[in-house]
Amino acid sequence: MKRLSRLSVIALGALLSTAAVPALVVSGVAAEAQAATLSGGFDVGPGGFQGNFNPLAATAGFTWLSVYYEPLITYDEKLQKVVGALASSYEVSSDQMTYTFKLADAKWHDGKPFTAKDAKFTMGLAMDAKTGSVLAARLKGISSVETPDEHTVVIKLSAPSSSFPDTMTKVMMLPEHALSSIPADQLAKNTWWSTAPIGTGPFKFTKYVSDQYVELAANTDYRGGKPALERVINRYFANPAAAIAALRSGEIQFTYVDSNDVPTFKDNKDFQVIEGNSFVVNYLGFNHDSPLWKDVRVRQAVMYAINRDAIIQSLYGGAAKPANCAYVAEQLIPQGIDSYAYDPEKAKQLLTEAGWDQINGGKPITLLTYYTTPLATNVLAAVQAMLAQVGINIVPRAVDAPTYNSIVLNATPDIAQFQLVYAGLQNGPDAGSINVGLNEKQIPPAGPNVARVRMPDLTKALDSALAEPDSTKRDAAYQDVCKVMNTNLPWATLWVANRYGIVSTKVKDFVWTPAPGGGPYQANPQKWSIAE
Repeated sequence: MKRLSRLSVIALGALLSTAAVPALVVSGVAAEAQAATLSGGFDVGPGGFQGNFNPLAATAGFTWLSVYYEPLITYDEKLQKVVGALASSYEVSSDQMTYTFKLADAKWHDGKPFTAKDAKFTMGLAMDAKTGSVLAARLKGISSVETPDEHTVVIKLSAPSSSFPDTMTKVMMLPEHALSSIPADQLAKNTWWSTAPIGTGPFKFTKYVSDQYVELAANTDYRGGKPALERVINRYFANPAAAIAALRSGEIQFTYVDSNDVPTFKDNKDFQVIEGNSFVVNYLGFNHDSPLWKDVRVRQAVMYAINRDAIIQSLYGGAAKPANCAYVAEQLIPQGIDSYAYDPEKAKQLLTEAGWDQINGGKPITLLTYYTTPLATNVLAAVQAMLAQVGINIVPRAVDAPTYNSIVLNATPDIAQFQLVYAGLQNGPDAGSINVGLNEKQIPPAGPNVARVRMPDLTKALDSALAEPDSTKRDAAYQDVCKVMNTNLPWATLWVANRYGIVSTKVKDFVWTPAPGGGPYQANPQKWSIAE
């Protein structure tokens, strides 16, 4: 565990004693603005996925990936509706089981045309778990992919799924002519992703210097017009503090920051602060394959032992909301659910009733996380101290995202490495996106239910909500999901925090939205520029 700062120690002492999403568009650039290079820490923070170039394997990092790859459909910059990207338009049948996509006239970065064959090929890769696709389980409901002509793709489902459009926003189109010769089981680790990837976006891959940066050059043939910038560079940083230092020195023009870093930029005219709801619920995920968490009273004790309000005020500076299930949107929260207000004495009583001394007692419990920021370190230090007060001894272990995934997504995992996880999963903009982390049918290797949650009532509630075609009834169905979560506690849900980005005011027409996993959304990178 890293040593806390003096300020953090003071805050920790206090802890123990005690909805529309905005997107920033920086506009006003003169028509003659000089084309230049924009450098950023696009993979800093929980919205990034440093070192990943393969969109099939991406659980985050879409802020960067969508600069050169594109899906058929995407969210608008406010995350309020799904719009066309490589599909110039799309239609949904009345029974919500047939999606027809009309493709835009686009070219791959090597000049070859993008056609319906590429779209069908991509869907095949995304549906095949052998490729390393993290979307395979979500796409199991597809019964067929048809291409009546080279500019039309028809996808048919075996049953309605309200989350299908959301899933499709994450399926980045890939070139059949470049990848068809690579066997499916060799695709995930193929060097193509980091040496010669091609997409259809406004910028194309030119260089990757291992662990330092990725460089993209303007795609002068982009269908949306020649980009204003000549190059876009994604710099890699060991931590947010290093990225902030580079931002201050002018080495980069954009990066993600934690909420506790925001005050230093608020009144600085050289920078613009971008703030928005993360749509990500942070939670302690009980590994349900571990005998430690079988008794619901133990899981309840964890909830009562953590003073979430104090952490939110002292460490997040109030920039978060408590979560008592997977959701915080008012229309998805039913009346009368338990708020699990801070009550360490009740936590101790529950642990005594459950026989915690015989189950585990004071033995150390590994808590695995991919959150490596100073804020996350301090949050986990507070959680560790609070749980210790009631007799639960957790030991946080922070690793990078690829290491975390290799541990928790393993088909035959070592339970001792992650008896508990501190993680985040999006609860919007589509409420159904939480399904992959809780549905029994999504347990690895089928999907990313890393806590191995096996709760029939919860799976039934999730399946019912996903299959509800009537949007007016869907909110009530998700309220049922919330009730089951609140009662059975597959996770100890903590909070949904705001997210922040900082961009230099020299950057014009720049769009960044604090989206789950970094998006994707309509950022229009071809319009980004830097004033002289």
